[in-house]
Amino acid sequence: LTYFHTNMADSGENHAGSETHQHYNSENSSASTQDYLAIFDNPQKDNGASKNQDLGYEFFKGREKTYRESMTSPYGRFANLFDTYHPRCMMKLNVAMRTNPFVKLLLKAMEDSGCSAYKDRHFSCEPCSSQVAGGFDPESNQIVLCQNIISSQGMMNRVLTHELIHAFDHCRGKVDWYNNLQHVACSEIRAANLSGDCSFGGELRRFNLSGIKKHHQECVWQRAKDSVKLVRNCSEEEAGRAVDSVWDSCFHDLAPFHKIPRNKKDAIRAARFRYDYDIS
Repeated sequence: LTYFHTNMADSGENHAGSETHQHYNSENSSASTQDYLAIFDNPQKDNGASKNQDLGYEFFKGREKTYRESMTSPYGRFANLFDTYHPRCMMKLNVAMRTNPFVKLLLKAMEDSGCSAYKDRHFSCEPCSSQVAGGFDPESNQIVLCQNIISSQGMMNRVLTHELIHAFDHCRGKVDWYNNLQHVACSEIRAANLSGDCSFGGELRRFNLSGIKKHHQECVWQRAKDSVKLVRNCSEEEAGRAVDSVWDSCFHDLAPFHKIPRNKKDAIRAARFRYDYDIS
């Protein structure tokens, strides 16, 4: 799974970028998209990683066969009668899919790329480890939303946006999640850059501002590296090298946005600019 750390999430709404950072026009975005897709055509693999290697699945106990079996047992069905996490998570998911411009833009972009996403098939509210808030499972083509971690609508909006970027990358590129560390790094860069993970307000709430100049880029790099390190159980150095190796192409690939989005209006403009689609 690719996933979103709970210690990097807060209850704020989607905002990304800051006023001090460069924005990119459509020509630059188109060129960088081509560079980005070329990364996924590269057959290079990392050092012998296999599908059975630790890929983060242990953080998502709802994916385990034993857990699913226990929940369909008579005791499990009885316990579900008193579960409040799942219905609250589903309610937040419904609100996000219906009202959040970031989510609506990404769903439209996936549909236009031939990967329509359906709530009952492609989204799942499940219990998770406290280290994560969500994930994208490429085997089942499902986004996992951690029902015991996502505590507010704002958090749901951002976790869902982050994971939809992974799903969008999976749809449009030949992403080798299991064997190519650069592929994982590229999608983590894009998710951190475009989802609002590194918004100025979010970083301020986390007391994580070492300076304004180029702070957004530094935040994206750090969060992408941390995600790669945890999901692939590799060293700091290996994760950092993977992020560095694809940084230029992946940081500057803004699809389906037309610039680094700072607020909901930017997502609405991107839908009109790229897809002639009104999501306001």
